[in-house]
Amino acid sequence: QVQLVESGGGLVQPGGSLRLSCAASGRTFSSFAMGWFRQAPGKEREFVAAISWGTANTYYADSAKGRFTISKDNAKNTVYLQMNSLKPEDTAVYYCAAAPTLFSSRTATMDYEYAYWGQGTQVTVSS
Repeated sequence: QVQLVESGGGLVQPGGSLRLSCAASGRTFSSFAMGWFRQAPGKEREFVAAISWGTANTYYADSAKGRFTISKDNAKNTVYLQMNSLKPEDTAVYYCAAAPTLFSSRTATMDYEYAYWGQGTQVTVSS
């Protein structure tokens, strides 16, 4: 029903920037939460940022505030994650996801709310 494809990952030096893209196809809803999560080896998957497809309201993890910006282009069915001032601890596989849920600080930040997931894109921050 909904397919998500991430792109834009790669190797970057500390302090550098990357922009991740998540292209959505299939049926989407104005009520969807679109989220970015990440998972590093040996660690739990964690929330990074989310945006409402319909209203553009956003939520950020504390680790992302001030450095990352989530945005969307409805015409292109694409969600972006602009990552600046990258740190080695940002190294992880980044996943985009779509949640057919009401957009709130609780629902949009919970991975179990998300029904659709992309394949992930590797981000490595290293000298």
